[in-house]
Amino acid sequence: MKRRYEEEFMAFAAARSAPLFRSACVLTSGDVHLAEDLVQDTLGRMYANWRKIAQVDDPAAYTHTVLVRTYLSYRRRRSSSEQPTHTLPDAGAATEHDATLRVTLLDALGRLSARDRAVLLLRYWEDRSVEQTAAILQVRPGAVRNQSMRALARIRDLLGHDLSELVSP
Repeated sequence: MKRRYEEEFMAFAAARSAPLFRSACVLTSGDVHLAEDLVQDTLGRMYANWRKIAQVDDPAAYTHTVLVRTYLSYRRRRSSSEQPTHTLPDAGAATEHDATLRVTLLDALGRLSARDRAVLLLRYWEDRSVEQTAAILQVRPGAVRNQSMRALARIRDLLGHDLSELVSP
């Protein structure tokens, strides 16, 4: 029985690691090392409770909830004051134009609070509804709407008009 749960978890972890890592990279403003740590911590928590979690309707959504809460918990610790470097790993086949846009957006996200980044990630990167985002962050839907609006206004202020020059026609 235990072996079956372990095999189920290993298959689940293999399938969800890449999407979790992408989300963690957005949350951490491109700090791939911290993103890897967050994914590892999230999957460790999932493994410890896999028998219960396997019974949940949508374990993938639950895993993203655990990832966001793990990130917010990390940001509340004093030791989380380290800042990621401004260099990103090679983007592969992306053009220089895409890389500039990505760096600009990640830099702007890095200037937002952890809570604002979490709201933007859930709402616009993962395309979650206001209600789903509110449930994950344990706040009211009105708070998510307000925070989304303020976070978007803040990121627009940070980006200014420079973003329109970076977006391909």
